[in-house]
Amino acid sequence: MNLLRALAAVSSLTMVSRVLGYARDFFIARLFGAGLATDAFFVAFKIPNLLRRMFAEGAFSQAFVPILAEYKNRASFEDTKSLIDAISTLLFLALVLAAAAGMAAAPLIVYLTAPGFGSDPDKFALTVGLLRITFPYILFISLVALSAGILNTWNRFSVPAITPALLNVAFIVGAALFAEHFDPPVLVLAWAVFAGGLLQLALQVPFLVRLGLLPRWRLDLSHPGLRRVLLLMLPAAFGVSVSQISLLINQVFASYLKTGSISWLYYADRLMELPAGVLGVAVGTILLPSLSKYHADANPGEYSKLLDWGLRVTVLLAVPGAVGLAVLSLPLIAMLFQYGRFTAEDAWMTRQALIAYSVGLLGIILVKILAPGFYARQNVATPVKIGIATLLATQAMNLALIGPLRHAGLALAIGLGACLNAALLYHFLRKSGIYTPQPGWLAFLVKVAAAVAAMAAVLHFTMGEAAWWLVASWQRKVPAVIGLVLLGAACYGASLAALGLRPRDFSRRGVQ
Repeated sequence: MNLLRALAAVSSLTMVSRVLGYARDFFIARLFGAGLATDAFFVAFKIPNLLRRMFAEGAFSQAFVPILAEYKNRASFEDTKSLIDAISTLLFLALVLAAAAGMAAAPLIVYLTAPGFGSDPDKFALTVGLLRITFPYILFISLVALSAGILNTWNRFSVPAITPALLNVAFIVGAALFAEHFDPPVLVLAWAVFAGGLLQLALQVPFLVRLGLLPRWRLDLSHPGLRRVLLLMLPAAFGVSVSQISLLINQVFASYLKTGSISWLYYADRLMELPAGVLGVAVGTILLPSLSKYHADANPGEYSKLLDWGLRVTVLLAVPGAVGLAVLSLPLIAMLFQYGRFTAEDAWMTRQALIAYSVGLLGIILVKILAPGFYARQNVATPVKIGIATLLATQAMNLALIGPLRHAGLALAIGLGACLNAALLYHFLRKSGIYTPQPGWLAFLVKVAAAVAAMAAVLHFTMGEAAWWLVASWQRKVPAVIGLVLLGAACYGASLAALGLRPRDFSRRGVQ
């Protein structure tokens, strides 16, 4: 399996989903703007979405995939299938109970996660109602994460990569066609979350059937593989979810700020998620099964080389992504969101948050690459300790930055905390001897820095005045932004080529 080709495929499909995600945000921004209704929905959606990232795609995947890969490589197909069945059954039961509890406790959850809403009874009641509709999403999406873990372990990366697009399709169809049938109209977004979860799960079922791995009912709490997954899951939930916990705490802070602050942070986070998802999630997804296989085969040399490859590819693509987001922040926001009820002030406020997020984007992505270096070895203790230190540091930065920078200070604290997290993960990978950098890093970093500087300069002097972006029609903004993105990519690529870097330098084969 060619990892560079697999990365290109997964990234391309993830890009499709992200583009549809921007289309969905376009409809949301145009129809609802950035105010009471969107603040309420984004809080209601963030809770199950946070649980998805923490437990389904985070802790569960990081605990399940290494052990599943071990069974696949060392045990019989029947033993592997029994593990899948046992885990699926227990996961389903736990999720049903969690969804029911979340719906029942919705007022308490809203009070704890957005206490500032308590001073506005209408806003609080709307958020509670929306949360009760969106909470079952955690059931559907956790089963999707289970299916994705199985498919990825069998190197079927494409289906899990395109699956999230269906949630965005549900949003777009709902907002565009059915909003006027709901009172208040924002309810359509909550039902779109519910429908999107069902659609994502339905897509993956036929592919599991084709592999003969569709889970069946098997309540076996004594299964040894199940017990190992559970022992890894609880600490992993914290280790991989520090940034998500920080985002939730940020929401608590933001609920006391000016109305619209939560929405500004949401829209900025959506833009930041493009490189984080297209690159960070994609690289982490294809690394984990191969790292797990090298660990199972007791091959530390290839393990270290694969981590090195992942880090180089990340730096190569994440650094220009972060700089590009910062330089083109206003054009991107104006093109995607500044329509209808989304005002020029909303664009400027979202820009502040996006620039702050971009400072830590490299750290956010590197965490997704470095953490699997521990989890593939079934080591959860080290990331958990690092996570605790990072969380405490991030909240200290929140307190220090929220006063002078308001909502942008919250975004900056998240980014700086991610950089600290990545630095500590890297340090302990090196200290424990798990990872040894390959030769040539200094020259590589100098070349990337020079190419990014050239790209940033070209974009800065080409994009024009801010006033134009705030008044131009979408027919003019869309081709202008596309042209700038293509120009930046061409400038960066040409600079790298002139400095001697070629795509073949990053070719790498993984395990089957």
